[in-house]
Amino acid sequence: MDSNLHSFSRQLIELRIEHADLDATIDRLAEVIEPRDELLLRRLKKKRLALRDRIVRLECLLDPQEPA
Repeated sequence: MDSNLHSFSRQLIELRIEHADLDATIDRLAEVIEPRDELLLRRLKKKRLALRDRIVRLECLLDPQEPA
């Protein structure tokens, strides 16, 4: 079980880094994007949202709010 928690923690860290990188990329693109690249921006935002959902699920696994 301890190794499971460790792998969840590691995965959570990796997802947070990926989310932060994607967030920075979206911010940079939003400043310079041309109207024809709006689809790319929407896809990146959707991916960022999916990453956030995965992060929240992992956080709940690692630190459940309800007593076991």
